Amino acid sequence: MISFLRTKDTGPVADAVKRHWVDTVLPAPVRPYARLARWERPIGWWLLLWPCWWSLAMATAHVEASMINLWYLVLFWVGAVAMRGAGCTYNDLVDRDIDDKVERTRSRPIPAGQVTPRQALGFLVIQALVGLLVLVQFNIFTILLGLASLAVVALYPFMKRVTNWPQLFLGLAFSWGALVGWAATTGSLSMAPVFLYLGGILWTIGYDTIYAHQDKEDDAIVGVHSTARLFGEKTRLALVILYGGATLLFATAVFFAGLSWPAYAGVAAGAVHLGWQMKKLDIDNPDECLRLFKSNAQYGWLLFAGMLLSIWV
Repeated sequence: MISFLRTKDTGPVADAVKRHWVDTVLPAPVRPYARLARWERPIGWWLLLWPCWWSLAMATAHVEASMINLWYLVLFWVGAVAMRGAGCTYNDLVDRDIDDKVERTRSRPIPAGQVTPRQALGFLVIQALVGLLVLVQFNIFTILLGLASLAVVALYPFMKRVTNWPQLFLGLAFSWGALVGWAATTGSLSMAPVFLYLGGILWTIGYDTIYAHQDKEDDAIVGVHSTARLFGEKTRLALVILYGGATLLFATAVFFAGLSWPAYAGVAAGAVHLGWQMKKLDIDNPDECLRLFKSNAQYGWLLFAGMLLSIWV
């Protein structure tokens, strides 16, 4: 335990939120672990959580239940925070040599020497156990479905080394909740969650392409691939295809789930938001790319509100 807390707080990560509670409230030995899990950047767990909550709301309306399962909402939130943290920790372990060569990431806890790889591995195990504890609260089909996602999660950090489409593999992992939320409610799968999952993949590729434009120069130097580098000046056109496809797939999921008009209204409102992102995009402005990326948390609320209202309308 003593060695686990023998960390070195060298300060926040360069692109992290400044004066966050992680840096002002937590004890110094704990801060490097919080930075590994990205607790100061909640956008990550929001993006992992939204497919779970969308799917849960869709399934609730589909089975004509009068109320969404609040306990499941909490479980999915805890699971998203834990597994996003575990994923970030795993990613930092795999990428520690690359992170040391990129300006934005060299101050992360492992390359900065705040924690050792062994300490990070121990923290990864703890977070994964929390995620497992959440998963076993559901039915056996959902447990098996959740465990199946680990194969994609394990592959993702390596994809930037071998393909221009690492964002596709992120989408496969981050959208898995679209299947899990439905399965937790119904004990099975159908076309509705499958279309929701496919839409989530396109949405993820879109928003993470915007995010990846922050690092494209450094990525080119160290040989890291991304859809930002692949699309380049045609990124806006790619987003029209990706975001347009995601919108159509989400609307199709709503149709197969048999939801009422508020769900369609939510998808439409979300489409307006995605259009705003594309209009505002400046791929050579890292601060603007980060702002647009973070705005996808608000996009999630638009879809969720529509699906939630469709339970009662």
